[in-house]
This record gives sequence, structure tokens and C-alpha cells, in this order.
Amino acid sequence: MTGTYDLYTRLTKRPLGPQVFSLLYAFKAPYFRTVRPQVRSLAPHHAEVVVPLRWSVKNHIGTLHAIAAVNGLEAAMGLLAEATCPDEKRWIPVGMTVRYPAKSTTDLLCVAETDEVDWDLADVPVRVKAVRRDGVVAVEGVITIRISARRKD
Repeated sequence: MTGTYDLYTRLTKRPLGPQVFSLLYAFKAPYFRTVRPQVRSLAPHHAEVVVPLRWSVKNHIGTLHAIAAVNGLEAAMGLLAEATCPDEKRWIPVGMTVRYPAKSTTDLLCVAETDEVDWDLADVPVRVKAVRRDGVVAVEGVITIRISARRKD
């Protein structure tokens, strides 16, 4: 169990634990703070993060900016990777393909998922989607992460 996943399981059992974990995670990678990700769930092969629709992440037409949505997807993917990657391995994103089938008119639930067999590959395809409150998928795609042996220093 990685430190991130262990911290999540310990904190979420406490009052305000999920909010504290979300805040800590946003500070792990400073650019995540721009979308104020709220971690909703985390387990091996699955992570969910909510990106709230706020003025600072809106675009010129008043919807959640596409890059802010992708930032939320990357935050969810990173959590999934932390919870799933074996301790003796490390991961890094190496590619992303996304499409925008609908406008992001509400908060977005960013979901990242893999299957156990995906982790037998050197490059793991993480399926991601950002879903509006009405259930419509606004952004979907795949973020590819490369798995390699952790260096022993």
C-alpha cells in the first residue's frame, strides 16, 4: 500500500478527513490547486475527484474550461496510480488522448479506472471521464502511464 493510499484510508475515517486529504493532495502537485479537486473516492483501479465550477476555471462561454477539466482527470489518474502501482514500481504519465462530447456546464465528477490486467503492461491505459451533474459525459479519454522499476538510491 502506497503512502498516499494509506493516508487516504486513515484520514477518511476521521471527521473532516476527506477535506483534509483533498487539500493535502492539491498541494502535492501545485497545479492541482487551480481546480480545487475534492477527492470523492480512492481504491486500487478506481479514483474519483470533483472539480467545482467556479469563476476562476470558467472559459469565455461560461463553462468549465477544457484544460481545467483535464487537470481534474489527471488528478484522478494520479490518485489511481498511487493506489494501484506496486511499491517497487513507479509511474509517470507519457500521453493523453481526450475528446469533449458535451459542454462542461456544472461541477465535474472526474473518474479514472483501470483493470487489473492493464497493470501487466509497461504502458498502462487509464480510462478517464468527466461527468456533469446530470450524468452527461463532458470529457472522456485515456491517459497513458509508464510503469518502471523504482530506482534504488
